[in-house]
Amino acid sequence: MKEFKYVIKDAQGIHARPAGLLVKEAANFPCTVTICKGDKEVDAKRILGVMGLGVKCGEEIVIRADGDKAEEAIEKLHQFMEENL
Repeated sequence: MKEFKYVIKDAQGIHARPAGLLVKEAANFPCTVTICKGDKEVDAKRILGVMGLGVKCGEEIVIRADGDKAEEAIEKLHQFMEENL
C-alpha cells in the first residue's frame, strides 16, 4: 500500500468541480484508491463519497492506493492535488 498526506489549499476545499476531476483521475487506475479525513475513509472513485467528506481549506487528507499500479496512481494523484487543490 502506498499513501501520501496532503493539506487542501483551495479556499473552497474539495468542491464539486475538482472532486469530479479527482474521481476521474482515480478511476484511471485498477488499484483501490481511498481518501481519509480523520476517521472517515471513502472510495476515491465515487463522487458522493468524496463530496461527503466535506474537506475544507487547511484540512489534511490521506490518499491511499493498494493493488496493481498503486505507485503510479499515487504519483499521478499527488500531482493532481498539487495542480488543482
